[in-house]
Amino acid sequence: MNMDSLGTTKKPHAVCVPHPTQGHINPMLKLAKLLHFKGFHITFVNTDYTHKRLLKSRGPHSLDGLSSFRFETIPDGLPEPLVDATQDIPSLCYSTRRTCLPHFTNLLTKINNSDAPPVTCIVADGVMSFTLDAARELGVPEVLFWTPSACGFMCYVQLQQLIQNGLVPFKDSNCLTNGYMDTTINWVPGIKEIRLRDIPSFIRTTDPDDFMLEFLQWECGRAREASAIVLNTFDALEHDVLEGFASLLPPVYSIGPLNLLVKDIDDKNLNAIESNLWKEEFECLKWLGIKEPNSVVYVNFGSITVLTSDQLIEFAWGLANSNKTFLWVIRPDVVRGENVVLPPEFVEQTKNRGFLSNWCPQEQVLTHPSIGGFLTHSGWNSTLESVCGGVPMLCWPFFAEQQTNCLFCCKEWGMGLEIEDVKRDKIESLLRELMDGEKGKQMRDKALQWKELAKSAASGPHGSSFLNLEKLVREVLPGKSVRN
Repeated sequence: MNMDSLGTTKKPHAVCVPHPTQGHINPMLKLAKLLHFKGFHITFVNTDYTHKRLLKSRGPHSLDGLSSFRFETIPDGLPEPLVDATQDIPSLCYSTRRTCLPHFTNLLTKINNSDAPPVTCIVADGVMSFTLDAARELGVPEVLFWTPSACGFMCYVQLQQLIQNGLVPFKDSNCLTNGYMDTTINWVPGIKEIRLRDIPSFIRTTDPDDFMLEFLQWECGRAREASAIVLNTFDALEHDVLEGFASLLPPVYSIGPLNLLVKDIDDKNLNAIESNLWKEEFECLKWLGIKEPNSVVYVNFGSITVLTSDQLIEFAWGLANSNKTFLWVIRPDVVRGENVVLPPEFVEQTKNRGFLSNWCPQEQVLTHPSIGGFLTHSGWNSTLESVCGGVPMLCWPFFAEQQTNCLFCCKEWGMGLEIEDVKRDKIESLLRELMDGEKGKQMRDKALQWKELAKSAASGPHGSSFLNLEKLVREVLPGKSVRN
C-alpha cells in the first residue's frame, strides 16, 4: 500500500506500547510490523527491563531496528529482579499505571523533536491505558489492543456487573470448593451460558478491595475512551461475542490471527526483528523432522505459568506412562521458587522418545506435520497458534482468562479436552484419548476446519480480518474517529 492510499502525503507515525510481558509483546510486535508494512513509521516502546532481557536473549544489536522502525524505552517503576523472570503481574500493573505517564509524555516530546515524522497515532495495550491521556494531550487517535480472546475480554468487561450482582468478591474461601464455582450466568452478551469457574481467575478473591479486580474494571472503563479496540481473533471463531461488544464499546476490530497476517510481509529486515525474552532453541525442529506425522505431543505452559514440583512430577509420569513421543518446553523458572528437578527414572525411561527444551520457536513447532496434540495452559497466543496449526489441545488453564479460553476450546470449538486433575493416571488417559481415541480424532477434524477458517479470515482480498485491518488503517488511525 502506498502513502496515497492512506489518504496522507506525510508518512504516518504509530507509537506502539505493549504491556511488558511476553504474551503481550509478541502480538503487539506483529501488529506493529503490519502497520509498518502498510506505510507507517513505527516507534515501539518497551520498558527498560524488557529491553535488556530482549538484548540478552536475541543479541546486542537485535533491536537496532530500521530507520523507520525504532525502539525506545521507558522505566516501569519497579526494582529490577535478580533473575530473568516475568515480573509479578499485580506489581507491574500497579507500577505502570502509577509511574509511566510522565516518562511516556517526555518520550513523545523527544520523538516529535527528532528527525522522525511527527507522531500521528498511538496503539497501546489495553492495560496500558495511561497512554490515552498522552494521546489526548497530543490530539491524536489512540487504538487500544486488548490481547486476550474476545470471550476473555468480554468477561473482563462484565466484572463490574458481577460485583453489582453480588457474585464477586466471594463471601469466603469455601466458595472455591462448595459448588459455588458452578453457578451459571446467562446474561453475558454473546455467551449463552458460563460458570463462575470459567470466568477469568481474578474473580477468585474474598477481598472487596482486591487490586486486580479494581485495576481490570478501571482499564475496561478506560477502553470506552479509545478511538477503537483491536482484538487478535477472527469473526468466524468468536462471532457472537464480537457482536456483543457493539453496544458496550467503541468500534471493535477483529484482526487475527496476526501470525497469519504477518506471513504476507515480504521484508527480510523487518521479519528479522523478534521479541522472545527467552533464548529460543531450534534443535527441536531437527528432532521433529524425523518423527512420523501427528505422532508427537507438544507440551508448553507458556511464559508465566508456574507449577509446584509435585505437579511437574505428575505431568512427567503422565507423559512417560502414556508411551507417547513428546517435546516438552520447561522454562528455568517454571517451578515456583525452586529449581526444576525431573526424576532421573523419568529421564531414563523417556530418553528415546522425549525432547526437553528451555524455550522453542512455538509457531514453527505448532505448524510442524509431526505434532499431533498440544498440552497447553490455554493462553490466548498459544490457543490461536494451535488453531492455525490445526492441532487439538489438552487444556490446563492456570490464571487470568485462560479458564475462559479453555471453556470455549472444549465446548464451543470442539478441539480441546480439559485436565481437571493433575494426576498421572488422568493425564496418561487424556493423552491416549488425544492421540489415539475417537474423541481425539473428532477434535483433530474440528481443529483442521478451524485452521481453514483462520486462513480464510487472514487472506486477501475478502477475508474478514484482512478487511478489518484495511479499515482500521484507513478510517481510524488517520484520526477521523478521534474522540474527545
